[in-house]
Amino acid sequence: MLLKKIILLVLVILFYRILVHAQEKLPFWKEVHEFKQQDSVNFPAANQVLFIGSSSFTNWKDFQDYFPSHLILNRAFGGSSLTDLILYRYDILYAYQPKQILIYCGENDFAASDTISVETVVNRFKVLFELIRSKYKNIPVAYVSMKPSPSRALLMPKFAAANRQIKNYLIQKRKTTFIDVYSKMLNADGTPISAIFLEDKLHINAKGYDIWKKEIKKVLIK
Repeated sequence: MLLKKIILLVLVILFYRILVHAQEKLPFWKEVHEFKQQDSVNFPAANQVLFIGSSSFTNWKDFQDYFPSHLILNRAFGGSSLTDLILYRYDILYAYQPKQILIYCGENDFAASDTISVETVVNRFKVLFELIRSKYKNIPVAYVSMKPSPSRALLMPKFAAANRQIKNYLIQKRKTTFIDVYSKMLNADGTPISAIFLEDKLHINAKGYDIWKKEIKKVLIK
């Protein structure tokens, strides 16, 4: 009997090590694991606004200063695509009890390959949304449109088309909002406003986040 217990314990330890090793090979596991470590020390309170998505949310370090009357939990990780949000939904979504969810993601899906179509990215968003709804039936969900990054100017037509389709999709869903920042970040001639971007021409600076603040603030639950 003792031998069987020892064997079982060894098998459990081996399985755990294999599982951890497999997870560490997944993209962005390190970033997600850091979130889990933070949660283990001080688990986030319920009824916060949950930000998920890619680097435009990740780099918004002083986001709480922009929305002082709201409690915000940022679980975005740089470089992520919609498929990554789907993959880690149990860690960055289902683990919490938010009162509202904001998503910024999609740019990196297109940037990953020239062969990625608008239909593919929109369908990925639909999958993510349905997974959110399967867990949170009544929580408001808002999608921040993909931005017109100058460094990805060739992809802007795809961004604009995907934004339109996602907007039309969300119109049909209850308790959803499409937040248009794309059009607010363009000059009159349709080119991106260069002054609101960092030197990499991909991420936005404080002026860019001021534009985002104005649009996002309209939909945040008081």
